[in-house]
Order: sequence, then structure tokens, then C-alpha cells
Amino acid sequence: MKISKEEFDSERRYLDRTVKLVRKKISALGQELYDDDAKVLEFKKFIWDTHAEMDPSEMRSMMIESDLQVSIMQKKGNYLQRLFRVQNKPYFGSIKFKEDGEESDIYIGITHIEENLNYLVHDWRSPICSMFYDYETGPASYKAPEGIIKGEITRKRQYIIENATLKNIFDNDLNISDSLLQEVLAEESSDKMKNIVNTIQEEQNKVIRNTDDKNLIVEGIAGSGKTSVALHRIAFLLYRLPNLTSNNIVIFTPNKVFSEYISNVLPELGEDNTYSMTFYDLLCQNISEFKNIENLTDFISRYYKKNVSHPEIVKYKQSDEIIEDIDNYIEDIIKNISFTSNFVYDDFIDISKEELNQMVTYKYNNFPLFERVHEMAIRIANNNYQGSMKNVLSIEKKLKEILNINLDIKSIFKDFYNSKYCKYKSEVKDKYLYYEDAIIFLYIKSLLIGFNTNHVIREVVIDEAQDYNKLQYLIIKKTFKTANYTILGDTNQTINPYYKYNSLEELSSIFPSSKYITLTKTYRSTEKIIDYTNKILGLKYVTAIRNQKASDIIFRDKVTKKDFIEDINNLKEKSKSIAIITKDNLEAEKIFNLLKDDFDMMLIDDYSHIKRDLVVVPSYIAKGLEFDSVIIYTDEDNKYREEDKYLYYVSATRAQHNLIIYNNNK
Repeated sequence: MKISKEEFDSERRYLDRTVKLVRKKISALGQELYDDDAKVLEFKKFIWDTHAEMDPSEMRSMMIESDLQVSIMQKKGNYLQRLFRVQNKPYFGSIKFKEDGEESDIYIGITHIEENLNYLVHDWRSPICSMFYDYETGPASYKAPEGIIKGEITRKRQYIIENATLKNIFDNDLNISDSLLQEVLAEESSDKMKNIVNTIQEEQNKVIRNTDDKNLIVEGIAGSGKTSVALHRIAFLLYRLPNLTSNNIVIFTPNKVFSEYISNVLPELGEDNTYSMTFYDLLCQNISEFKNIENLTDFISRYYKKNVSHPEIVKYKQSDEIIEDIDNYIEDIIKNISFTSNFVYDDFIDISKEELNQMVTYKYNNFPLFERVHEMAIRIANNNYQGSMKNVLSIEKKLKEILNINLDIKSIFKDFYNSKYCKYKSEVKDKYLYYEDAIIFLYIKSLLIGFNTNHVIREVVIDEAQDYNKLQYLIIKKTFKTANYTILGDTNQTINPYYKYNSLEELSSIFPSSKYITLTKTYRSTEKIIDYTNKILGLKYVTAIRNQKASDIIFRDKVTKKDFIEDINNLKEKSKSIAIITKDNLEAEKIFNLLKDDFDMMLIDDYSHIKRDLVVVPSYIAKGLEFDSVIIYTDEDNKYREEDKYLYYVSATRAQHNLIIYNNNK
């Protein structure tokens, strides 16, 4: 709908008023914080100077008061930072909402802006703003603290604001302006993921704002915005849930490159970044018995380099079947453990083996096995040395010597592979632990000594969920057993060659009270790229959103260095970010060395800080990233096979605008 000049001028005046208010608040808050800092320092000095004269209760009261002042300062400081970020773009949309015959304009931005309790801008996460994302013009409602508020949206409007100047206005009757969405989608990609707060779609909003379900399992096609949704959900939960801070949230990512790529989104939304980790990090934190542990990238790479002599054994180690086999193995150990003789210690302690077996089997059976022996040692020391604990370790060592099993975690782990419970015999190196073995080792260790439970984390987000097997999910769940979970992935983007879900809904068996949600629209690629990637996997349900004119996909065989140079130079004229995606890291190194003297480019490995002007990256590290243009390369004798189709799909779906395919003309 065309905006009249009078309406445009009115909106420009509202923007000017809002910008002036923001800058006034920035100045006032800055002065307040300066004054508050001086007061806190003075207060702390007073406490220090007079602490000798205070009794303990007075001191506690003073310390509480000091902590309160610091907390208030932190909140002011956080709000000041948010205002600083939005001072040149205080809002991005508005709705005109009629309730009980009265109309009001609701402006929506990253953070709230108010003057004398009058809200010029509402935080996008506030209840009333949910209507902006969920409704077209017409009847609408939102869930407020006092109940459901019903009314009518008579106008929905979006703004292009740059450097505190109103550039354009979109009035729309459809859900989230097609015009603005297409303008955003047409933008070139950058080194960091951007927030999508001004173009969140209805299906995405249902995930972001869900607080009714304890666990969410979200399956979304490539380019559906799963990761953006996850990060905006984190920002929403930080706003909505009492006493939740960034320190109470962890997000599992596939690799460090991905973590770096998403690191800007939460700060753009006015929140601190949460703790980000990979499953490999969890392995390293909890396994000290082996010097080196293989990471996921090397595990995948090993398969595509054909460095796996017995893939059927690795597949078994990754399977659901092995969980029951391990459980039965450990249960058998616990069931049959016994002391072979009396415990004699220090000439005056003599405990019969019958009593010891009663203790280890029944009295302490609520403890993990290794903890049982430790608790027995504590009790024996406590009963015989007047509460002194100095002999606990030596008593525990002596107890282990008279057991019928060697309580050594590495030995028990290795014995599993040679036990009747394991389907395949397997050897383990003394110092190096393969990824598939590390998962099993951590599970066995945790069953024996207890899981390293973390109660600080209240929300766990797992991205690229399809690349974790069920044993990994059991470990995560038992580690963060009091947390809520948001799990996002796409079974069609599986890069683990040994394990695949039919649907992520299968995870409901591990995470009860889960809601399964699907995202079926893709915002990343052009229609021609989507049509091609659909054919790779035989998909039909993918919905394309981009409507700009699409380039044809280019296929080349028997490529030379000249082809690379010509294609890259052509792409540079129309693309800000270009990726050459290879099947494995050996090809990536080869192409990087071929072209590095001709172009300023980067070879991305598992730990790179990404700079995406021109990069060479293996397929299994590229997942989750997106580029304006992509060249898919494989050697002539290393084409993507039928069994590699999911990896090929991941590579092809990284492209937004242009796709060139070398040596894989299918």
C-alpha cells in the first residue's frame, strides 16, 4: 500500500522524537552509572574502614546492600548497551491495534523505549508484539499476564531505517511484509549470521515463543532458519523466564567455525552470548584417561578418506543396539561383583567378606559402583579412627585388592569389546581414542562413577541434532538432567555416514514431554537451486521464498585451474561471499594450494575464524553456513556416490544465489 507524503512525514517526526529520546537516555544513564560507581566505591570504602566495629549481622546487611547496588548498576549498564545499539534504528515495525473501540500504535524494536511510563517502542519479545508475527490485518489476540486480549489489527507496518533516517515504509496486509522479506533475502551474506527479528515468520515464531512445552524437537529443511530460530528463542527465554541468565544456557554446535559464525546474533539482540560447546568438548572435559580424543570432523573425514578398515564395527558402535549391550555388560559386572576374602587392616580391623558383600550389594546400591567402594572406605575409616578421614584412600585401595574384578575404568571399557555382550571384537589404543570409542567410554565411565551432572544449566539447545546418536543424547540428558531442551536439525542433512534417523521425532523416547515441530519453508536459496537439491534426495515438500531472478546452475567436467580462476572472478563481480566446497579435507588442501597464489583466500578447518570473502572448506565443516555463491568440487575419481547423497545435499544447499558444480554432473 502506497504511503502518503503526510503519513511519511508523520512517521519521520515520530522517528526523530524517538531517536532524540534514546540519545537523551544514553546521556542520562551514562551520568547515572558514573555517579553510581562513585557511590559504590565510597560505600565499599566505608565498609572497609568500619568493619572492625560491626557485628556479623551488620556486616552481612552491608554486604547485601553493596551487592544490590552493583546488581542495579549492571541492569542499568545492560540497558545502556541496548540503547546504544538501537540509537540509529530504534524500531523496525509497528501495528495499529484496536481494542474495545480504542486504537493504539505499537512500535516494535530490539528493546523497549519509554518516557514517563509511555512506551514509544515495545521490546519484540513482549506479549503484545507476538501479534506482529502471528497475524495479518484483521482479528488478533495475544496472551497477556491477565489473560487473552482480543482485538483487531487495522494496520501492519515495517520500516527501513538507516543512520536514524527513515528510508522506506511498507504497509502490508500479509504476514510479515513480502516486500521487506525479499529485500532482506536479496542482501549479500556476511562473515557473521545476522538476527532476523524484523522478518520472523509465523512458523518460526511458534518455536521462538513456546513456553508451554518442556522440550521442543524442531525438524526444519535446509535454509528454514533453524539456527536463527534457536538463537532468537534463547533471547526470548532470557526475557521471559525469571532469573534466567546467559550463564544458565548452553548451546551445542557442530564445530568451532559454526560457533564463531553465530556469535553476533545474541549481542545484536541485546543479550550476552551463552556458553557454546561441541560434543567433543564434553568428551574432553570428562575423559582424562586418554591423552588424545578424535573430534567429529576427523571421525567423518576418516570415512571419506577410506581410512576405516571395518566400517561395520564403527556402525555397530554408533548404533542404538549397543546401548542395551553396554547396559547388560555393566549390569552383569554389578550383579556379580564380590569380595573374595575378609578385609584386614591395621591389625585391629577385620571385616568378613560376607559383611563386605552385603555392603557393596545392598547397603550402598544407590551409589554408582565405584562410589560404593569409596563410601565403604569412608564408613570404615569413620568407625575406626574417631572420624578421621586420613586413611580413606589406603582403605579404598585395600578393598579394591580383594574384589573379584579390577576396578579400573580403562580395563572394564576394553573388556567390553571382548565380552559376550559385544557383537564385534575390537582393539583400543592406549593413548588415542577414536570418536566412536570415546562416546562409549564416557557412557561406561559415567555408569560406573556417576554422570558429571550440571545443575546450573537450565536450558540446553542442540543444533544440527541429526548428527548425534541416541547414546550421545543419553549422555547429554544425564549430564544436564534438570534442563529443558530445544533440539533442532534436519535428517536430510546427516553427515554421519554410520547413523541416520528416519525422523527426529524418534528423540521423543529420550525426551518425554516433547513437542515435535516442522519448518517447511526455505529462505536461503533460489528456486533453481532448491529444485536441484530436491532432486538429490527426491524431495517434494520444500517451499522456496526467494522470488528474485535466479541464475542457472553451471556444470563443468574435467576442470582446470583456468576454469577455477574464470569462475571465481565472475562470481566476485556479483557475490560478497564465495565458498569452494570439497568432499573432504585432502581435496580442500589441494585446491587451496592450487589457487592461493592467485587469490586472497582462506582454508577453513575445524578451528578457523571464518572470513568468508573466498574460502575453501570440506563439506562436513560447511554445514550450517551459507554463502552467496558456491562451487562444489570433487576429484574425478572421488565423485559423490549414492551413499554420499546427504553430504552432497549439505554442500549444494549452502548456496544462496549461484551454484557451480565441478565433476559431478548428474
